[in-house]
This record gives sequence, C-alpha cells and structure tokens, in this order.
Amino acid sequence: MNAVLHAPPMPLDRLGRPLHDLRLSVIEACNFRCGYCMPADRVPDDYGMDAAARLSFDEIETLVRGLARLGVRKLRLTGGEPLLRKRLPELVARLAAIDGIDDLALTTNGALLAGQARALRAAGLRRITISLDALDPVLFRALSGGRGDLAGVLAGVAAAEDAGFARIKFNCVVQRGVNDGQVLPLVERFRGSGHIVRFIEYMDVGTCNGWDAARVVPSAALRDRIHARWPLHPLDPNYRGEVASRYGFDDGAGEVGFVSSISAPFCGECHRARVSADGRLYTCLFAAEGTDLRPVLADGEAALADHVAGLWTRRGDRYSELRGRAGVSRRHVEMFLVGG
Repeated sequence: MNAVLHAPPMPLDRLGRPLHDLRLSVIEACNFRCGYCMPADRVPDDYGMDAAARLSFDEIETLVRGLARLGVRKLRLTGGEPLLRKRLPELVARLAAIDGIDDLALTTNGALLAGQARALRAAGLRRITISLDALDPVLFRALSGGRGDLAGVLAGVAAAEDAGFARIKFNCVVQRGVNDGQVLPLVERFRGSGHIVRFIEYMDVGTCNGWDAARVVPSAALRDRIHARWPLHPLDPNYRGEVASRYGFDDGAGEVGFVSSISAPFCGECHRARVSADGRLYTCLFAAEGTDLRPVLADGEAALADHVAGLWTRRGDRYSELRGRAGVSRRHVEMFLVGG
C-alpha cells in the first residue's frame, strides 16, 4: 500500500493571517532607474549581484513547491525587471506545472515585453501587470531615470494582447506635482479596452527614494477626480485580501483600482510573503531584514515548508498601520529587491 502523504497544517501568523500569495524576485537588476524604487543617483548602472548568487531554477522550483504545501496559490514573478532573467519562459513553464499554483503572474516595466510575450504565454503565464507612470513620452523617460521609451512599452502591450493577455493591469505610482496630471490620460487611454489601471499611493518603501509625505496623493482624491469625469461605483473585491479597491465605470467601460497603503492601510488582510532573488524571505514589504532560505532549500521542499511555516507563525508585521508612531523604524528593504 502506498504511504499517504500529509500536507502540513496551513500556518497562521500572530494576527491570524494565512499565507496565500508569494512575490518572487527572479533578478535584482533593472534597466530603468525609477526614482521611487531604484533612483539613478543612489543605485549605480552596474548594480547587480553575480548570477551565481541568485536562486537557480531548481532552487526556485523547490521553493515554490514547498510554499504551495503551505497554501500559497498566487505566485507573481518580479524583479528588478524579471524579463532580464535569462531563459525566463523555461522557468515559467516549470512553475506553471506545480500543483496548487492557481494564479501565475508577472510584473514588468514592459520595455522587453514585445520580444517575450508570446513565449511567456505559451509557457503558462496567465497574467501580466505593467508599471506605467505616464503617457507623456518626455515625462515617462524622466520618471524612468532617462532610460525608458514609451513607444517600446506600448509595443510590448500590443504584443501581449496579440499573445492572448486580454486583461492587463497597469500600475501607476502617483506623486503630487510629478505625474498626478497623468491620471486622467491613463484612464482615458485604457477605458473600454478590457485592461485595468490601478493608482498606487507613493509609499515609503526602502530608504533610498527620498520619500516625502507631501508628495502622496490620497486615493480618495484621485477617485473623486476620475468620478467627476467618468462616474464610478464601488465593486466587491475579487477575493479576500485583494490590495486594490475596485471601482467600475457607470457606463460599463471597465474598472479602475486604488492601492492605498498610506491613507487606508490593509495590513489586516495581508496574506503575502516576498522572496528576494538571492533567496531571502521577507514577511512584509516594509521589513528591515529577511531570512536566508538557501541553506534549507538544499534539504528539499518538505523541509522548506516546515521552516517557512515556523517563520510565518511568528509574523506580526503591520507597518502601514503603525507608520509615524514613536519607535517605528523607517529602515526597510529596498523595493527593487522584493518587487514592490
């Protein structure tokens, strides 16, 4: 008789939150230098670890298999810029075949997407999110640290559509006096397309982005601005713990979303862990330290699952709810290491 394999119990953290989502960075390097993430004056052009320091595809597969045992169902590949990782479609195919992973997605700046969209779709990628902070080509280039070409990104969008990605999400980090004038043009560009624009409040992630609360535009103000032009109504979340608040257009032309970590923290519903390209687990976007998983990865997926379960049960992160209180540290992992 075959032995029955029992999965470990699904761990809950100290606030009763399960582990359902994983953001996995496949590379720490990026071809852009966006000021809120990887500013050019703080991160040199030659930044990036030796390839051997990154998790191998075998290690990544073991990691994801182990976390799937703990209840992870949503997996998002991030960077840096994940399309810089060599042979990425090969990795996607391996991860898409893992039992339990129901949602495999990728976040990209879109600059390299035109040449890879079809291969990624064929490998099993089902969803793409593109960071897009402006539709004005001059402003777009400036916001990317002088490295981004809007036409190339829009070509990547077209290639993704042609490959079968019918519902792309576009993330725009809004900064007052910087790109808040791009909100209505972005909505207008993608209304009725089947795609979704999401506006993200400028967050105090990392320590190198010079965050200033005065540059935060609350989601409520953006929602009211859009509503005045195209009336909106609230929509229910797609699932428990969804970070974006959803609003539909009254005329049926789709929806927009708002991620409000500053004005309306959602820590109580956070089911997400992050792993950096070199294999460190971070239990919060605003964590200061990560835990190196590489040594236990060598022992296989079951050992990895047991180890992470123990780490997760000790998790008590809720930085966004505590922001600004005395004694709360502003020393956080840099966004480009854990994918935002």
